[in-house]
Amino acid sequence: MVGFLSNIWDFIWMFFTIFVFFAWLMVLFSIISDLFRDRALSGLAKAVWLVPLIFVPVLTALIYLIARGKGMAERSAAQASAQRSAADDYIRSVAGSTPAQELSQAKTLLDSGAISAEEYANLKAKILS
Repeated sequence: MVGFLSNIWDFIWMFFTIFVFFAWLMVLFSIISDLFRDRALSGLAKAVWLVPLIFVPVLTALIYLIARGKGMAERSAAQASAQRSAADDYIRSVAGSTPAQELSQAKTLLDSGAISAEEYANLKAKILS
């Protein structure tokens, strides 16, 4: 019975260490990607952060997260916003209609009697929002 419990705890310990290892890799790669994403930082400053990150990784990562954590979050949010706007621009270009074109189509539908004035007002409000 003791051998069986020992094996279960060894199994749990293995999963815990694997989890911590992958969490560490995620932190390390996010720090490295943030270093290279920051355009305000010079190449020398990037090297000054990168070399200790290789040789003294835990201490350097903690110092980096404390010293540059806020800027790291801001750069990540800015990149997400830029990607979102690029995706929105792409979708608009593929869709091929601008709000002005959609309004003119809705006006044409109103003039032809296909929609009521109330439906036109709802469409107009939706397009302009």
